[in-house]
Amino acid sequence: MNIGMKTIMALSIALPAAAWAQSDARAADARVVKAVLSSYKKAIEKLDAAGTERLFTTNAQIFETGASEGSYTTYLAHHLGPELKQFKSFRFSDYKVDVRFEGPVALATETYRYRIQPKTGEAAERLGVASSVLKKVGGSWKIVSMHNSARKPKGS
Repeated sequence: MNIGMKTIMALSIALPAAAWAQSDARAADARVVKAVLSSYKKAIEKLDAAGTERLFTTNAQIFETGASEGSYTTYLAHHLGPELKQFKSFRFSDYKVDVRFEGPVALATETYRYRIQPKTGEAAERLGVASSVLKKVGGSWKIVSMHNSARKPKGS
């Protein structure tokens, strides 16, 4: 088979352009995934998780510090919601997020410090990590699974 010079030239232009387009699309998806996670974090800091259900799929599973919390709806109703009502403040710092893609899903790893000031009692400072799986549902990235854990910083 004899491939003509015009065909070779066209392929040498088209293939890198397609790779750039895919790379740009993934970069845009990564920004949206980070925005979803940021929205969740901001809601926690506001001590108001109202509306966060939209960030999760209906069958999303939550795991926290060694326990399965069930669906996000269950977690919100029986754990997160009541817990937030007990806090005076919740602040994240040293926040970093890494997003990579495996086929149609995004895998996100977040690392951070947080400080919780309860309405009564002493503040708690922790180092935290979360791993989340997100997928596109109806054109929007949503959390399918979230697992977070925390520990006291050394020397605390």
